[in-house]
Amino acid sequence: MKICLFPNDQPQSLAVAKELKKKLISAKDDGIQLTDCRPDLVVSIGGDGTFLSAVQQFSNQLSTVRFVGVHTGHLGFYSDWLVRELDGLVDCIKKDHGQTISYPLMNGHVTYLDGQEVDILAVNEIILNRINGSLAVDVIINDQFFERFRGDGLAISTPAGSSGYNKSLGGALIDPALSSLQMTEIASINNRVYRTISSPIIVSPSSTIKIIPE
Repeated sequence: MKICLFPNDQPQSLAVAKELKKKLISAKDDGIQLTDCRPDLVVSIGGDGTFLSAVQQFSNQLSTVRFVGVHTGHLGFYSDWLVRELDGLVDCIKKDHGQTISYPLMNGHVTYLDGQEVDILAVNEIILNRINGSLAVDVIINDQFFERFRGDGLAISTPAGSSGYNKSLGGALIDPALSSLQMTEIASINNRVYRTISSPIIVSPSSTIKIIPE
């Protein structure tokens, strides 16, 4: 098995990565090989931010790579292992049977005024807002006009991300096993021109939410 260690730049995470590297090198007779290129398993060492960065780093290999997290940060929802459990982690890697837990992801596509296009892969959510002033957009779901929104912004989340920013906005918690998208308003303004549903909306995973700035 080819393994990549992916720590953040904090001293504790780097120290854990160094210790884990030694343990994995000593297990090379069990077919374990450390690599940064096309790994079978990526070990994230840090918090949720590090885990999400690891997914982005290997987003073009998601069909062949698995991820496991060692928690050294503040948030560890995606981390299965603690620092004191490194020996247990190495033992489980040696006895690996290919177990996986899958989470639905979200694809985003951004088209800028100058014609530039950017694709985004989101594990948790995509947030649309403005640095200054309020956001005014038309929301179109599956090519059907849904609403004209004005407010601080919109959050479109996956089921895995529903317990994060989405929840603080009053959105629903969704079982990660249920593929769906949820759009939640951020401080909407309702008047004679702008009238929103003022509620989160959950749509099927095949749905397309298009947001067009005013």
